[in-house]
Amino acid sequence: MMSSVVLPGGTRVPALGIGTWMMGERAGARKAETESVRLGIELGLTLVDTAEMYGEGACESFLGEALAGLRDKVFLVSKVYPHNASRAGVVAACERSLKRLKTDHLDLYLLHWRGGVPLAETLAGFEQLRRQGKIGHWGVSNFDTDDMVELSETPGGEGCATNQVLYNLTRRGPEFDLLPWLGQHDMPLMAYSPIEQGRIKTRGVLGDIAAKHGAKPFQIALAWVLRKPGNIAIPKASDPEHMRENARARDIRLDADDLAALDAAFPPPSRKRALEML
Repeated sequence: MMSSVVLPGGTRVPALGIGTWMMGERAGARKAETESVRLGIELGLTLVDTAEMYGEGACESFLGEALAGLRDKVFLVSKVYPHNASRAGVVAACERSLKRLKTDHLDLYLLHWRGGVPLAETLAGFEQLRRQGKIGHWGVSNFDTDDMVELSETPGGEGCATNQVLYNLTRRGPEFDLLPWLGQHDMPLMAYSPIEQGRIKTRGVLGDIAAKHGAKPFQIALAWVLRKPGNIAIPKASDPEHMRENARARDIRLDADDLAALDAAFPPPSRKRALEML
């Protein structure tokens, strides 16, 4: 398992980061969520992912407070709504995100999914932000293979740093053609919901392999996503103990027997499937 991944351009990021979807939305959970995020950073999970969509800005505002004093240790990622992704719109949306996050720059800014705005317009906005030093890198999210091909053929499209998609043991569709395409272009895949928001079936094979490694089933599922160089996983952990358990998944080495058993229980795709989204 790789402990870090290199983005196009040479920036090294941790292979295991922190997802924050639905964080910062419940006052009663805020203390535990803050402690969890800060512990994760201490444990080396320094890639933190959010989006303007999450709680309509509430998650970014939460992180602006939770990351107080830690911003320089974090590779901070946010995402722009498709309807805000015109050239001027993406710049304005980024400014709003920066204000909520209490920072002067994002390390990575993603188009959350395909919308009606031509890609060339969005890229022009991204490049303007990059020139201004407001973002370090840009990328996309929820792009299928044909979208990536179109992006690569758009002037400036070669600047894309990553594609964040739904990928886990039960959602292996990207392996058919998207992951190979990304590999050919030396572009990392960033897996959101890498343990299917905790819904992966834990009895049977996953439970057996977990017992063998002295781990929990979801840690095995996380280690499986991280098994390939170039994969980044961003699970959420709303309390410190869960964050510690996520971090321990980095130390699990799945052997050939484990991988074969997981393939039998969660078969890889034999044909093209449309990219799934949550």
